Amino acid sequence: MIDLNADLGEGFGRWTLTDDDALLAVVTSANVACGFHAGDPSTMRRVCELAAERGVRIGAQVSYRDLAGFGRRAMDVPARELADEVAYQIGALEVFARAAGSRVSYVKPHGALYNRTVHDAEQAAAVVTGVRLASDALPVLGLPGSLLLAAAADAGLTAIPEAFADRAYTAAGTLVPRGEPGAVLLDPEAVLAQALSLATTGTVTAADGRPVSVPGRSLCLHGDTPGAAGLALRVRRGLTAAGVRVEAFA
Repeated sequence: MIDLNADLGEGFGRWTLTDDDALLAVVTSANVACGFHAGDPSTMRRVCELAAERGVRIGAQVSYRDLAGFGRRAMDVPARELADEVAYQIGALEVFARAAGSRVSYVKPHGALYNRTVHDAEQAAAVVTGVRLASDALPVLGLPGSLLLAAAADAGLTAIPEAFADRAYTAAGTLVPRGEPGAVLLDPEAVLAQALSLATTGTVTAADGRPVSVPGRSLCLHGDTPGAAGLALRVRRGLTAAGVRVEAFA
């Protein structure tokens, strides 16, 4: 069994990016932008309503406060301030999730914050502190072996290792930085092959050709990738055909 998640609600005002309606017909978990890297109140409410209607789990995708950079620029935020901002984002999304008859079921950092918490103990601890300010029971998604997942587990939270179907990996099991060639997989066959490998063997071929262990319980597809909805459907059908049950993590 594997969970299939995607980043959703990544628009702002009149600007839209992700095909939320189509993706919510495929994924089992929705990482909803909470207004700091993308998203606004109306978008958050609409995505929560759609997710609740379709039985899709709602997750808070928290970020550095970086609308202009889509949350993908490196930032230095004091730990206490970061914890407060993480809790604030979760709380904002929880209002709309509950209004839709659902709830926030997990937390996943976005972009630069996600990558920073792989190796930065202070920022990882700040995210976990923010999560616990919002709730003592929210699972945290992160990169396998990251300091974020270690901090979450130490705090008594459920740590969910995540793998990426559409991102290239280094030999160390981290994501190839987006500025490097080939960091994002765009070939549908390559994405499907990587998804199947991750779901069935827990391994991926790194950019240098070496096999790398990536034991993910949740598989991510980026909603801002061109043709993301069709790609997600292809991946889900491929997983099902391979005997992999696609459903939200427990």
